[in-house]
Amino acid sequence: MPKADTKKQTARKKSLGPQEPPSSMDADIVEDSDYKESETDPIQPSLTSDLNIEKSLRSDRRSRLAITVMVSIIAGLAAGFVGGTYLPDLLGVSGGQSGASQEQKIIVLDEESAIIDVVKKANPAVVSIIVNKDLPKIEQFLFNPFGGEDFFIAPFEFSIPGDEFETQQVAAGSGFIVSSDGLIVTNKHVVSDEEADYTVITHNGKRYEAKVLAKDPLNDLAFVKIDATDLPTLEFADSDKVVLGQRVVAIGNTLGELRNTVTTGVVSGIGRTITAGDRLGSIQQLDEVIQTDAAINPGNSGGPLLNLAGQVIGVNTAIDRSGQLIGFSIPSNEVSKALADVLEYGRILRPFIGVRYILINEAFARSRELAFNYGALIVSGDRPQDAGVSAGSPAEDVGLQEEDIILEINGKQINEQDTLIRLLKDYNPGDEVVLTVSSGGEQRDVLLTLGERE
Repeated sequence: MPKADTKKQTARKKSLGPQEPPSSMDADIVEDSDYKESETDPIQPSLTSDLNIEKSLRSDRRSRLAITVMVSIIAGLAAGFVGGTYLPDLLGVSGGQSGASQEQKIIVLDEESAIIDVVKKANPAVVSIIVNKDLPKIEQFLFNPFGGEDFFIAPFEFSIPGDEFETQQVAAGSGFIVSSDGLIVTNKHVVSDEEADYTVITHNGKRYEAKVLAKDPLNDLAFVKIDATDLPTLEFADSDKVVLGQRVVAIGNTLGELRNTVTTGVVSGIGRTITAGDRLGSIQQLDEVIQTDAAINPGNSGGPLLNLAGQVIGVNTAIDRSGQLIGFSIPSNEVSKALADVLEYGRILRPFIGVRYILINEAFARSRELAFNYGALIVSGDRPQDAGVSAGSPAEDVGLQEEDIILEINGKQINEQDTLIRLLKDYNPGDEVVLTVSSGGEQRDVLLTLGERE
């Protein structure tokens, strides 16, 4: 190293005074608690000023960012609302889930309102029918079969019919008013007991003695009459227009105790053929009945099955005890025809031929080796009164015999869809019909005048 430089360094050291090694290599950034800010410090004010400016700039940026985010959110919500409300209509497409949900709510409310309106309209015309009989008053007794008065042994209870009689309720059903002067439709099995008395209780709680006016010999229908005026009535719909899935309402005296009980459901079957029995052991085949899943319970018999216009589409008549929510109703068109007969003749007119028969199908034809797989085979029953051809009947008059097969009525084939009874419903007593009959292997046409079934 040049000596001149060495001299300069030595002179510089002397001017600075004695030197001590630094306590740390980071001493220039270690905070000194004894340090006092000097007014003449050229660095500290600059650092403070820069720091304040930086803080101000950052605060401004955060404020602008927050405002931008809020404006974006508000604009997005507004755009979504406008787009969801107006854009589907402009494009001709569905409004999405919110629209479907709103539509579903409207449909539910409309259906609920319709059912409420039906009940308000129909309820005043629906009645309960109480079946009363004079029965021996039962005397009850208690005794201990083990003797003594053992407190821990419960006595047996037995009863003995007494000599006194009292009027007791033995059954109950439903009905509905079809004329303002007190004509009421119900089921035949509700009023089938000839020894019973019948009381009608209207919706407002009034009681009337009822007279059985007419019973249908072919169907489970009957009409009773009460002495009253200005009563509310129900009207009939065309049951041929009933469709599967149609919403229906049933009203009746459920269990014989809960008057004017309302249940709802749908039409679950059309044109059913069933065999129904009543409490007195009577069995009857019912054709073309309407099946519904609206709850129909004992006591509902004779009550109306209504559409959402408040019109009667059927008369509730039977339930399937082995199933759940399976009930059956007689179509209103059958009831309308019976009502017309009652109003004109005071009774229900039903034509008859006077034969007992088995409906032939393909399986039955094979089992009996018959020449035809359709028609009505005339057969007798096990009891003497169950003759194949009734004495004095139109069938006997034209020479029909057991084992004959009635194939057609006026050219219409008799089969499982068009039974003999079903085809006869299109005619009245006194009408002439042509029967196509197979007898002894030969086929012939017979002109027969229909009689009136009693």
